[in-house]
Amino acid sequence: MMKILVVDDEPDVPLLFEQRFRHEIRSGALAFAFAHSGEEALAYLEQARHYSEVVLILSDINMPGMNGLELLRRIKLAHAVPPPTVMMITAYGDADSYRQAMQLGAQDFLTKPLNFAALRQKLAPLQAA
Repeated sequence: MMKILVVDDEPDVPLLFEQRFRHEIRSGALAFAFAHSGEEALAYLEQARHYSEVVLILSDINMPGMNGLELLRRIKLAHAVPPPTVMMITAYGDADSYRQAMQLGAQDFLTKPLNFAALRQKLAPLQAA
């Protein structure tokens, strides 16, 4: 089973992911956890068992408080062992955010509205690992 932490301040995000990945969740292939802020995501990850379980973090960039780029920076700084794969999500596909995310160690950069078919393709190699 692959555990994914989705970090986004939009209230409809958990329901959207649960609907789009209903089959994978039911079969036990994927499990999702949700955080509504960078601070909440860090608190979740700081619980050792959660950190070791999470394979992928999908984080929105634009959130109140700690933004997704700061969350990414903290995740990469805090863990000597390779952290989970991190993919950034933004409604603004601007070059500066993309460059910053990649410099900070994001593995991918997705734009909203999310293309769930494309996301499934990106998840396949991680699920096989």
